[in-house]
Amino acid sequence: MSARSERLTGADVVRKQISGRSIRPGEIIFQGLLLMTLLLSLFVLMVLLFDVASKGLGVLSERGVGFLTSGISSFSPDTAGVLQGLIGSLVTTVFVVVLAIPLGVAAAIYLEEYATDTRLNRIININIRNLAGVPSIVYGLLGLALYVEVLRRVTNGATMIAAGLTLATLVLPIVIITSAEALRAVPHSIREAGYGVGATRWEVIRYHVLPSASPGILTGTVLSVARALGETAPVLLVGAVTGFLASGGQSIFEQMSQPRGYTTLPTVIFQYSQLPNQAFREVASASILVLLAVILLANTTAIILRNRYERKW
Repeated sequence: MSARSERLTGADVVRKQISGRSIRPGEIIFQGLLLMTLLLSLFVLMVLLFDVASKGLGVLSERGVGFLTSGISSFSPDTAGVLQGLIGSLVTTVFVVVLAIPLGVAAAIYLEEYATDTRLNRIININIRNLAGVPSIVYGLLGLALYVEVLRRVTNGATMIAAGLTLATLVLPIVIITSAEALRAVPHSIREAGYGVGATRWEVIRYHVLPSASPGILTGTVLSVARALGETAPVLLVGAVTGFLASGGQSIFEQMSQPRGYTTLPTVIFQYSQLPNQAFREVASASILVLLAVILLANTTAIILRNRYERKW
């Protein structure tokens, strides 16, 4: 009885320490600083969004869908649109989805499910996490040297293909890290249950681990796609055009292999914001709203898929 009373007393002490209301000045100051930082960040974000919306909503409400179907122009803000930039961003995003996401998920599966804890694998993990923090301009230089110069016969130089490969390389470490974290969060009991009924390692991964980790993987892919959509510096280095761009009636496949014959939505925004005419600032704000809408659409799609997998599993 005495031992049991001591155990209960110890549990009560721990519970009291966890849920106690003792005042700790250092903890209160730290929480206050965190709260102030959060409120300051939200305030800056709201100011920026209000400024962009106040300038861009007028253009979108006046021109409607015509703003999306009009080509870019450096002369007339009344006819300037974002068609070429929207197409360029969507095409380069396809490269990210087709190349970076499958390769990143496959690499994460190998590192988490197959690779042993050796010095080489630890070095690989460290390098992947370091690459995720490298500035995007460095990836632009890599794309210029590798995809534009070394692989010129494949990409035809500074083309949309080189831009897509550069963005896929940029987001690949992010996909690997987020997918690996999602796989690591799957309980080991799920794997043990699969092995217990005679499933092979791949069957356990394919039918149990991956479906359970799908919400986290989808979240990581959305972050990757959103970053790829908003990048400007890498695509500028690999040939994105900032001036007037005319497609000349070429198809999208012909434009993909035409050197310096493409642009992206962030590049269009950069171009409009640099023009001296004040009316182009409103066009740039409208372009920013279009970019935000595309990113929100991608996020909404991923959230729907994530919720579907969460309900299923």
